Amino acid sequence: MKKTRLDKKFNALKKEGKKGFIAYIGAGDPNLDDTVDIVLKLEAVGVDLVELGLPFSDPLADGRVNQDAAIRALEAGATFDGVMECVRKIREKSQIPMIFYAYLNTLYARGFEKAMTEAAEAGIDGFLILDMPREESGPYKGAIKSAHLNNIVLITPTTPEERMEKIVKNANGFVYCVSREGVTGVRDDVAEGASALVAQIKQHTSLPVALGFGIGTPAQAAEAASYADAVVVGSAIVNKFHENPHTEEGRADAAAFVAEMVRAVKAV
Repeated sequence: MKKTRLDKKFNALKKEGKKGFIAYIGAGDPNLDDTVDIVLKLEAVGVDLVELGLPFSDPLADGRVNQDAAIRALEAGATFDGVMECVRKIREKSQIPMIFYAYLNTLYARGFEKAMTEAAEAGIDGFLILDMPREESGPYKGAIKSAHLNNIVLITPTTPEERMEKIVKNANGFVYCVSREGVTGVRDDVAEGASALVAQIKQHTSLPVALGFGIGTPAQAAEAASYADAVVVGSAIVNKFHENPHTEEGRADAAAFVAEMVRAVKAV
C-alpha cells in the first residue's frame, strides 16, 4: 500500500525523535464550515493528526461530551456527503493527516466500499472503526486496503494478550491504545496500568502506539507521551471549542489551550 499522509507523519516524527499529538473533534460541531476553521487552527498550533468523528446517533464508545458533539452536528445538518465536502475544503488549504473515527452502521448504510472510496477521494487517510471486531472485519479489510487507507485498530485494558497479537496483524498506520475501561471523557489522571499496556502492545507490533481516552491536561499529555509514541486528546478539546464563543477570539483561545498540551508532548 502506498504511504498515506499519516504514515509519512509518523516516519518523520520517528526520525526527529518526537512524540505525536492527535486531536479529536466532531465533524460538523458546531457546523461543517466551522469544522474547517477548527482543523486549520489545530494544525497551526502543532497538532500532528486530526481524528474527525463521523456523526452518528448512537456513539457507544463515547462519553457525554462527544455524544453531545455528535448530536449538535446532526442537528446542524451534518450528513455523510456534507462531511466529505468539509474534508475537501480542508484539503484545499492543508495536508494535515486526518482519519475518521467512525461507527460501522454509518458506513454500512452508505455502502462500505463506496464509503471507503469516497472518503479516500475527499482526502481522508484512514479509519478507526470503533465497533468492528476482528472476527467480523473480514468483509471490510479488503475495501479499506483497496482505497489505500490506514486501518487503525483498538487495544483495550481488557484485551487478552493472545487476542492482542491477532488484532495488531490487521493494522497499519498506528495502534490506538485505550488507556482505561469505559467511554471517552476527561479524567483526573492517566489510568494506572496504561504504561504497562503500551509496553505489552509494543511487544507485538512495530507500529506506533497512540494512547487515548481520559487525557486532558498538559501534565497528563506529557506523562502519556513518556511511554507512548503519540497522545490522543478528544473530550477536553471538544469541550473547550464548544464552551468558548464561536468567534475568531474564542477559537484562538481554544487553540491556545490545545497548544499547551502540544508543547508538553513535544518536550518529552
